Amino acid sequence: MGTRDKRVDAYIAEAQPFARPILEQLRATVHTASPDVDEAIKWGMPFFTSGGRLLANMAAFTAHAAFGFFRADDVMGAGKAERDAMGSFGRITSVRDLPPRSAIIAWVRRAVKLAAEGPRPAAQRRAAKPTPKVPAALAAAIKTDATLRAQWAAFTPGKRREYLAWIAEAKQPATRARRVATTIAQVKQGKSQNWRYETKRG
Repeated sequence: MGTRDKRVDAYIAEAQPFARPILEQLRATVHTASPDVDEAIKWGMPFFTSGGRLLANMAAFTAHAAFGFFRADDVMGAGKAERDAMGSFGRITSVRDLPPRSAIIAWVRRAVKLAAEGPRPAAQRRAAKPTPKVPAALAAAIKTDATLRAQWAAFTPGKRREYLAWIAEAKQPATRARRVATTIAQVKQGKSQNWRYETKRG
């Protein structure tokens, strides 16, 4: 049997009232799907692991909760995970926002299976995550704005890829334009695409 971490109990107890039933239901569903899953607190958030490998994590913030699989595209299928917020299910404000329990169970079991198989070969990982093209508007801004150019260059390839993927996933031109503008503003401040979630919740 997997282990339950008392720190996760405390995390849930300290979360906003709306978030507690969400976290409790997610936690129960994960353990139903795979009783051998272990719990831990990493980076201030509850994580679920299997055989020492990361499966997923959940988090509670001021106005929403989140749940994300470590290898979301492999677990849920490419393009099925939400990208507009931290995690795989988008912003969760009530248990009604959660996917069907049967789907979560299937995904957790898939995540456990993938964890048991070990990480993909490096070449395969690179092929699965091509770096999207830099949009023309962003490229122009990087060329003309020294602060933006310096911050963009200082980012790791992974952080740049997060921004580019976020922009590329926008289906409407207006949405892409807003995301480019947000990217420029945040990068100039040295903020990653998920900067809100890299600090302690709240």
